[in-house]
Amino acid sequence: MKKIYWSFIAILLFTACHNNTQQEEPTTPISTIPNIAYTITNVYPHNIESFTEGLEFHNGFLYESTGDPDYKGNSFLMKTDIKNGKDLQKVNLNKQYFGEGLTLLNGKIYQLTYKENKCFVYDANTFQLLNTFIYEGEGWGMTNDGKEIIMDNGSNNLIYRNPKTFAITKTVPVVGVPTSNGAVFINELEYVNGFIYANTWTQDFDKIVKIDAATGKVVGVLDFTGVLDKYATTNETANRDVLNGIAYDSTKQLFYFTGKNWPKMFEVKLN
Repeated sequence: MKKIYWSFIAILLFTACHNNTQQEEPTTPISTIPNIAYTITNVYPHNIESFTEGLEFHNGFLYESTGDPDYKGNSFLMKTDIKNGKDLQKVNLNKQYFGEGLTLLNGKIYQLTYKENKCFVYDANTFQLLNTFIYEGEGWGMTNDGKEIIMDNGSNNLIYRNPKTFAITKTVPVVGVPTSNGAVFINELEYVNGFIYANTWTQDFDKIVKIDAATGKVVGVLDFTGVLDKYATTNETANRDVLNGIAYDSTKQLFYFTGKNWPKMFEVKLN
């Protein structure tokens, strides 16, 4: 998600706590969920101006969707060179749109928008706009399982959609999102071999949960807390925001992680 006034969040949480009919988010203490060990195998440059909302690996390149908290026309869709972080192709969204999650399926790129209720569909090779779907609710992260698109909207539900019509085919509640205090929501998504890896938002900022795609159960947690500070200078991280970018290279079995306004892209091997 985006930068939101914390005072507003506090009001919402206060109201929820005093509403007897409000159901709490299904959460699980962090200590009861296994940690996922990992090794950082490479560190690459990442455009520090990119407010990353979606990340995908395809045919040796990274595809990235960025948002713009100020709505000044800085939301993009980009194809980038992994080794130097430079843009090879780029689409600039109109300033009325906040770019969100993206995924590639059947030669097409799908890109969500935050509150604008639109999903843009592009040709994956030319970046030509092919279609625009309209949907209800917010758009956060997005991935696919090879057949259907999977997205979320801040509700801790995995929403499956038909890629041809964008109609909802099913909804899978995510169970056991870990938290030590307060609400935590899944955000950016990446589907890998029957599991979905998701960034968490509003707390435990630099953590990723591993979700069984069939049941929605959280089965592991990857803690990336403090990693960026080990590889970047204080000046580089002055305006950094949360970890929010997960991509997977199925050939090499490697992940790529980055975040909003992060100066680094991390290549990661799960142990």
